[in-house]
Amino acid sequence: MKLIIKWLLCATALLAVAQIYSGVVVTSYGVALSAALVIGLFNIFLRPLLIVLTLPVTVLTLGLFLFVINALLFWAAANLLDGFEVHGFVAALLGSLIYSAFCLVIDSALERLFAKS
Repeated sequence: MKLIIKWLLCATALLAVAQIYSGVVVTSYGVALSAALVIGLFNIFLRPLLIVLTLPVTVLTLGLFLFVINALLFWAAANLLDGFEVHGFVAALLGSLIYSAFCLVIDSALERLFAKS
């Protein structure tokens, strides 16, 4: 149940990102649901592999290269889906930062909510 609620709220957060920042475009809530799912799957399967492969660069940049990895995954999800557009790498970087901040708040709130149950 928690996973479904998090997915729905992160899709809403993606719509909020599109409203806040003009570099990200999401045409509908259905597209936001698909994009949140694809971004989540990328974070589960591709992100750990990319972190391991780019470990020397990540260490040299003191972890800042992780922002680049997040932006690339955000941008890749936009390239896979119709109705979800990211206008360039800088837009992907800013969009992924805003989206990650929203999802962090959502995850924290859900942890507190479900911990009381």
